[in-house]
Amino acid sequence: MGCVCMKQRLECENLAAVLASQTCFKVNEVKSLYELFRKLSSSIVDDGLISKEEFQLGLFRNSKTQSLFADRVFHMFDTKRDGVIGFEEFVRCLSVFHPEAPQAEKAAFAYQLYDIWQTGFIEREEVKEMVLALLKESDLILSDDIVEAIIDKTFEEADLKGDGKIDLEEWNELVNGNPSLLKNMTIPYLKYFHLCQYLIFCFITIQVKPYNHQNAMSKLIEFFIQCRDITTSFPSFVMKTDNEDDNNIYL
Repeated sequence: MGCVCMKQRLECENLAAVLASQTCFKVNEVKSLYELFRKLSSSIVDDGLISKEEFQLGLFRNSKTQSLFADRVFHMFDTKRDGVIGFEEFVRCLSVFHPEAPQAEKAAFAYQLYDIWQTGFIEREEVKEMVLALLKESDLILSDDIVEAIIDKTFEEADLKGDGKIDLEEWNELVNGNPSLLKNMTIPYLKYFHLCQYLIFCFITIQVKPYNHQNAMSKLIEFFIQCRDITTSFPSFVMKTDNEDDNNIYL
């Protein structure tokens, strides 16, 4: 029995070292992330994998909630496309949000997030779908004219070739000229995650009690809420940056 436990421990140590070498996390931070992963992956079925229902439970505290944002982020984390998220997938994707992750990685992740139909382009209808989903989840009501104005302005800024879609080259050009577009692709607290490992708690129970140390680990938990913000920063930033002097109120 002791040999088995020792073997498992060595395997965990090796996996942590491998993931640390491939991501922005240190070995002890990878180990801490495992505790968070374990909480998520056992919230409905304790099988060591995060299902879509468990992921949605982490996002909305409701496993039955249907959300375009949850679907897109889950799809991005599920790199093996097997319908579940394993620990390695979890760590590698979460690394993209680390403050020290290259901007190119953040930009590529965000681009794929917006490419709902996975055509290699961001098309007008995809942006519209994102905007409408945001409005629905936020219980906001905007007229069709305002929604179309948001989309028009977005493509005026981003669609440099004027072909009605945004390719990766245009996307990178947009990001380079507007770094704030990726502001929601960084979670500052991940940089100090190893200081917070003892604050890990099961935030996906029916009744969530506030923690006294909420400025640490609880901020990391906000990652799931932030995922929704990532999907909205692209269409909304255009209205905010280009028309600030006009007191724009579209978003």
